[in-house]
Amino acid sequence: MKVWQKNVILLLLVVILAAAPLWLLPDAEFGGADGQAAELIEETVPGFEPWFEPILEPASGEVESLLFALQAAVGSGVVCFILGRITARKPGAEG
Repeated sequence: MKVWQKNVILLLLVVILAAAPLWLLPDAEFGGADGQAAELIEETVPGFEPWFEPILEPASGEVESLLFALQAAVGSGVVCFILGRITARKPGAEG
């Protein structure tokens, strides 16, 4: 099997893996762990007050998701760059 065929198959598997929950559970609510943690704290400790408030509140859930995705992309880019630099072959190195 050629490399491009493997890449296409892997890409299709990733798309299916990401889309399957949306197709199988169309009315499900996919909430974040932060919201669940806040609800649990409010249930267990009724008078709890947060230590601080956010400096900047995103305009909507979509903007918050975009910022989270950008943070994840930048973080993975940095990690992959560092791993690439560490594992790169030195010029003139054999092997």
